Amino acid sequence: MTDAASVPVPPSIPAAEPLVVLRALGLARAFGRVQAVEGLEITVRAGEIYGFLGVNGAGKTTTIRMLMGIIKPDAGSIELMGQTTRRTTIPQKQSIGYVSQEQTFYPWMTCRGLGRFVGGLYPTWDAAEFERLLSVLELPPERKASQLSGGMRVKLALALALAPRPALLILDEPTSGLDPVARREFLEIIQRQARDHRRTTFFSSHLIDEVERVADRVGIIHRGRMRYEGDLVALRASVRQVRLPLRPPTTDTGSREILPARAEGDLGAPTPDAPPILPDTIAALPPALPAAATFAPPAGFEVLRDDTRDGHRTLVLRAPAQDWESFHCAEAEVSALSLEDIFIAMVGTAVGPL
Repeated sequence: MTDAASVPVPPSIPAAEPLVVLRALGLARAFGRVQAVEGLEITVRAGEIYGFLGVNGAGKTTTIRMLMGIIKPDAGSIELMGQTTRRTTIPQKQSIGYVSQEQTFYPWMTCRGLGRFVGGLYPTWDAAEFERLLSVLELPPERKASQLSGGMRVKLALALALAPRPALLILDEPTSGLDPVARREFLEIIQRQARDHRRTTFFSSHLIDEVERVADRVGIIHRGRMRYEGDLVALRASVRQVRLPLRPPTTDTGSREILPARAEGDLGAPTPDAPPILPDTIAALPPALPAAATFAPPAGFEVLRDDTRDGHRTLVLRAPAQDWESFHCAEAEVSALSLEDIFIAMVGTAVGPL
């Protein structure tokens, strides 16, 4: 029998990294004196839904227009399916399904007619798939674009984007203006596409609940710069709220004995009829500063927000999840935050003095 200890163990093979479908490196764009996007880095992996989150005016649409080759970056480069370029080429665009923030169709064309027109632009156009999508999305094939509701126009744009079976789907705030039912339906379609067809999706929105519902990873952009890129679970684990009470300086005399005054030069006992010494005349030590005022975050903790309200100093801190395990501060209340609270801390009011 062969000794098990003598059997050589083959070296472990590291798991292959997911294929990167889209990458932006140092992307920048200015309009006059306004720097819309600056030094942006993005990595989108195969098969994932990437939520591109930011307030209105953060630079999301400018970024997407650069990714689509609609406008040229002032600096940086774009990598699509392993090919690096300064500006997205027509062959690269043919592997992307794109839904813009506003849908513009020839008003006299029917849904089916628009499919024939757009299909001529894509060598991989699948006419049968487009007909299937019209049916699944409940779009009347012979209805003119001018007669479609807002929700139907968005669904038609999605059908046109998916029919070429693109490697990458880019959506620029597609649910803007939709009612809650249409929004939910649209998001479910995106999730099914990712699940059933491994469709890589880059999805921009300023609506936190949308991103939280469908995204595998997120990028949070603010003033043209990336504030965070990564997993949602990791983001929640790295951010906490720390709440400290603001106590007023100690002036309470309840624990002090107020003694009758002595006569000048008298070192003996105080006279019974002498007036008492008032608290503000007692020579006492300077009052201690409140614990909240003297608190400073440990090294490696980033302050996202710092303000005072309701008699407390409230900080939102970001640090590696393992650093929170050893975090300790007397009298501090430490609590987890929702994605919405984290987002507001990252892009809201800047840190200011107490």
